[in-house]
Amino acid sequence: MLEAQVKVINPLGLHARAAAQLVRLVGKFKSSIKLKRTDNQVVAEAKSILSVLTLAAAQGTKLKIEVEGADEQKALRAVEEIFSKGFGEI
Repeated sequence: MLEAQVKVINPLGLHARAAAQLVRLVGKFKSSIKLKRTDNQVVAEAKSILSVLTLAAAQGTKLKIEVEGADEQKALRAVEEIFSKGFGEI
């Protein structure tokens, strides 16, 4: 299992459109991908848009990414990249 921490940097946070982008991205991977808020331990399955939206991650929220599976390295890099680019909103 691989882990990393990211910060939501886009102004609107992890809203519906950004969450949909994330779900589409992680759906390409076989690995299990979970997001966990570092401030209150709410956990979301990254392949479920409803689960991702329950994070209510506004700008500045720190999230821990947990990836486990056959393509975990590629999956982790892809998730880190989409967060670092602010979901194309910056």
